[in-house]
Amino acid sequence: MLDLLDIKYRHLSEMKSTELFGLRKRVFKDRLNWMVNSQDEMEFDEYDNEQTTYVFGVHQDTCVCSLRFIETQHPNMITGTFRSWFKDFTLPEGNYVEASRLFIDKERMTMLKLREKPVSALLFLSMINYARHYKYDGIYAIVSHPMYLIFKRSGWKVSVEAQSLSEKKEKIFLIFMPVDDDNQRILIDLVKSKAPELTMALDAWPLSFPVSQHRPD
Repeated sequence: MLDLLDIKYRHLSEMKSTELFGLRKRVFKDRLNWMVNSQDEMEFDEYDNEQTTYVFGVHQDTCVCSLRFIETQHPNMITGTFRSWFKDFTLPEGNYVEASRLFIDKERMTMLKLREKPVSALLFLSMINYARHYKYDGIYAIVSHPMYLIFKRSGWKVSVEAQSLSEKKEKIFLIFMPVDDDNQRILIDLVKSKAPELTMALDAWPLSFPVSQHRPD
């Protein structure tokens, strides 16, 4: 099974936090060469705190993907780190969450023979299911141009709220990610299109998925 679940920062064990922050360092610092802080082979920042919840994708007790959620009423990367890049945008009042540090670890996907499974579609669906379960009105995120295209190709009707350039002079987008019935159905249909034999419901949270029943993503 690939289990997608949420864990609050205060409930992270030392072992799980070391695994998560180590994976983030490998992805964002070593592979993508982002300007992030790392220490002792781990990447974490001021937004990894008591206000944070993490979504984990776990297979055989091994984390293969993750992202970070912070309610927008609390300090987050849109209002903090990236404020100077999006000076003309103000987050609306409401029950929203910000998503950041989204990744899928390619090495672990290969090791666990998951490269042919629709893990990215499941991770996107998990974002919607999580937000709906906890009664959020939607998700905001700042993403690179390649990541924006991945979201668009999934069929998720994300909208660009603002656009800027990163420190590397690459396009970055502040996007809104709706979590209504229509978008949930789009992601469920995407997953089922890659797993035609699947009969279980996919609108629950947490989300468990039998990886053995899938054809290639």
